[in-house]
Amino acid sequence: MTTPIPVANQKKRWLILSHGFNMDGRASSQTITDKIPYFLDAGVEPIVLSAITGIKDQRFPHYQYLAWGPAAFRFDFRHWIANKYGRGLIYKLLTRTVSVLLAPFIGLEKLILGYSSQWSWAMPAFIHGLQLIRAGKIDLIYSTGGAWSAHLAGLWLKKVSGLPWIVEVHDPLVIRRNPNDQGFAKPANRDAQFRQQLEKKICQAADLVWWFTDGALHYAKVRNPNLNAPKNAHGFMLLPGAEPPGGLNAVKPHAYSETLNLCHFGSLANDRSLSTILEAVAPLIRKYPEARNLIRIHAYGAPLDSLTSEAIQSLGFSEILIAHGRLEKDPITGKSGRERVIERMQSADVLILLHGNDEWCAEYIPSKLYDYLWTGRPIWGVTHRNPQLDHMLLDRGAYLSAEGNFEEVSMALERIWLDWQLKRLIEPIWKPIGVNQAVNTILAQVDAIPSKL
Repeated sequence: MTTPIPVANQKKRWLILSHGFNMDGRASSQTITDKIPYFLDAGVEPIVLSAITGIKDQRFPHYQYLAWGPAAFRFDFRHWIANKYGRGLIYKLLTRTVSVLLAPFIGLEKLILGYSSQWSWAMPAFIHGLQLIRAGKIDLIYSTGGAWSAHLAGLWLKKVSGLPWIVEVHDPLVIRRNPNDQGFAKPANRDAQFRQQLEKKICQAADLVWWFTDGALHYAKVRNPNLNAPKNAHGFMLLPGAEPPGGLNAVKPHAYSETLNLCHFGSLANDRSLSTILEAVAPLIRKYPEARNLIRIHAYGAPLDSLTSEAIQSLGFSEILIAHGRLEKDPITGKSGRERVIERMQSADVLILLHGNDEWCAEYIPSKLYDYLWTGRPIWGVTHRNPQLDHMLLDRGAYLSAEGNFEEVSMALERIWLDWQLKRLIEPIWKPIGVNQAVNTILAQVDAIPSKL
């Protein structure tokens, strides 16, 4: 791997605002925590402010704060209790009690403001961040999310302090509805209205801002033509990548078993549903009846969406799809949820990557892809309106189908079935995307604005 670019001639004390820092298995956490070792090697001295939802880091100053709003307090409290006591009786008793007590206040908060729950974490992050800045301990502000409260706190700190502010936007702040929608119209939802204005302010006030896909950067530039102007933010695209999960020694050679195991990891919803796969299994079984006893679809990481549940019932596939739920830290072995996920990935014959069917897919690449690329397993991508993602998959050797095209999905599944029977599943080209390339780019971009540091 390439050694990150040093920052010897720059100030190095970075305030990192990340609501979900060190949350096991959370993409918005891994995107920043995977970078930390490379930042440390490059001489960056981080001070992290986060919610109480993750594990406190011991390598550097890491301060955790409760959000001030009732909805965010409930969210953070649930994760804190789960980390401390697990999800047994104590968790159920305490979280239900807190939910009942806070319910009227949460309703009032939604009625008055209408923002997403984590918005109020911006307030303690701003107050404590400002204290650190006034104490002369910070040279640069770095907000990353995930929850947009980190960016709101970063904006406030930038305006008060004038320090350099760099912004990492995980998912687009403005959600377009169709290919003709550029994101200019005022949304009906108050949270969406706020995010639209926040994107505009980021593009004006930040020193650097980056998105994770070509599509997201493109539409942000359309809405904010001032981006990259001399007195505004410099915007660019950055592939986040991932660390080799479990290290390179965790990569194991594939071994065929008696069943074809198709595995999906991550969240499910009606717009990103395994029903797409199940509906293709039905004609495959009609053509190859033995497939009913030999194909298994494993779902990890989230409850089943309603469309998947309905498809299981209507098609009679209760034995074909196995829902494992979210994998969290194992108190017996001590393995983290992420380590357990990697073990399951290694057991797959083919990894399913569901992209979704909303317009925002044009600006989004599932973060799980970067973990998938380290496994050496073939990927079956069911994608929607994202040439960048399609190219990344095909360039590495993958099965590929267009979301909503039943014929393409069915043909891909039949090809996988036949390849598996012949023990000739696609052998992917080894082109994982590491985190070091992302850190190199960030440090180089920061180095390009020395006059502000």
